[in-house]
Amino acid sequence: MKTEPQKEHEWLQQLVGEWTYESECIMEPGKAPEKFKGSESVRSIGGLWVLCEGRGEMPGGGAANWLMTLGYDPQKKHYIGTWVGSMMSHLWIYEGSLEKDEKVLTLNAEGPSCTSEGKLVKCRDVIEIKNNGHRAVTSHMLGDDGEWRLFMTANYWRKS
Repeated sequence: MKTEPQKEHEWLQQLVGEWTYESECIMEPGKAPEKFKGSESVRSIGGLWVLCEGRGEMPGGGAANWLMTLGYDPQKKHYIGTWVGSMMSHLWIYEGSLEKDEKVLTLNAEGPSCTSEGKLVKCRDVIEIKNNGHRAVTSHMLGDDGEWRLFMTANYWRKS
């Protein structure tokens, strides 16, 4: 069952390290975004997976903690992963792909709607490598009108 890391797994290794972040979240359309900050520790698991453990502030106040896993499935030819956080009981399951420039990883999932209680909607997280010490993440939800809406942006800077 030994699996050797492929180039897609190697791409994930650039996320490994200690990071700080600043983020903005649009809680309601038409309102100013809320700002918050925190940190994230990312480690490799066998060169095949990365485990991201974050902690910080939540929009509206309070502490937040989360775990994200990211890997690559050679059979599906897709990046895969999960995300869980202290602020919700939903398990996010990711599947996505890397753009040809190898700077942008787009992860698709289904998650709770921000506007309709109990409804699940299509979501998209986009990880963009700006340089070795900076990455950006944007989160989008698909609206009832078929338009993708940005609801969160985060900029991460490498500490070590």
